[in-house]
Amino acid sequence: MTPMAARARALAATPRCIALFDLDLTLISYDSGMAFLRFLVDRGAFEADVPERYLDACQQYVRGELPVARLHAIAMAPLARFSVAEGDALAAAFGAQIAVTIPQAARALVAAHRERGDLCALVTATNDVVATPFAREFGLDQLLSSRAEIRDGRYTGAVEGELCHGAAKVARVEQWLAENGLAWPGLAHSVFYSDSASDLPLLERVAEAVVVRPDPRLRAEAEKRGWRIVEALADER
Repeated sequence: MTPMAARARALAATPRCIALFDLDLTLISYDSGMAFLRFLVDRGAFEADVPERYLDACQQYVRGELPVARLHAIAMAPLARFSVAEGDALAAAFGAQIAVTIPQAARALVAAHRERGDLCALVTATNDVVATPFAREFGLDQLLSSRAEIRDGRYTGAVEGELCHGAAKVARVEQWLAENGLAWPGLAHSVFYSDSASDLPLLERVAEAVVVRPDPRLRAEAEKRGWRIVEALADER
């Protein structure tokens, strides 16, 4: 065995730490889907009332009147107007716009985990067209998100497969771990940062749950379970 191969084998055998990050209202303080729709309206791609219709759907979801799958269907439907090439161009332009909106504290948190050698991933229900620019801004090569369906080089406006939400996030993380030759029992440590009670399945699965500006239900759960509550990511530096 060559020295390089031996080193690679030793690294693979070393227990890894993973750091997982939710996006909306966790690493960023706003709804990324809403930001993308407003971006498209500003570019003249949609009618001015599109973001308001999405906001109304979000409020219905919060009140328990709209299933999460329907909410994301509404968010993703506008993609049906674009080819994949057009979507890529829009995502690049959107990325340039959102760069200044990302808190330095959030950048510092992700960078600290990366510098420690943690295996990091953005894990979000947001679709990959919208989430990819954020992953790039954070220097995250791994994005686990809902996927926008593509047919014949165009977006259909639907979700491909299962929405990356709730328990499905756990399944997506486990698939990602398996692809890297890893599994929960062999990890040295695992941490997940989230703001939402919808992420309870993954928060319960990791070794360290950190709740960031949590919604009321998640705050109550965090207090009951003794999980760390962070009101501002600057506290995590």
